Amino acid sequence: MQTALVERRQSTREIQPFWDELNLAQKFSVAELQHFGYQLAFVRHTPAGNLAVLRAGDRFAAIDQEGEIDTAPNITIRH
Repeated sequence: MQTALVERRQSTREIQPFWDELNLAQKFSVAELQHFGYQLAFVRHTPAGNLAVLRAGDRFAAIDQEGEIDTAPNITIRH
């Protein structure tokens, strides 16, 4: 018997507050990563500015203030 995998997707209403915290460069980069299955998970506030964190399954990516994409970010994910 195969167990069904249930994927929880965030609704637009849950994502909107995070989206509003991004600058234009970050929004373009988020849109680019969405083509590869990444979804905006949260925004972390750092001294260098807001850091957008995206997730695709067990993979993470981060986008800095300049819109630079890091597909192997060195970040700690809290649960």
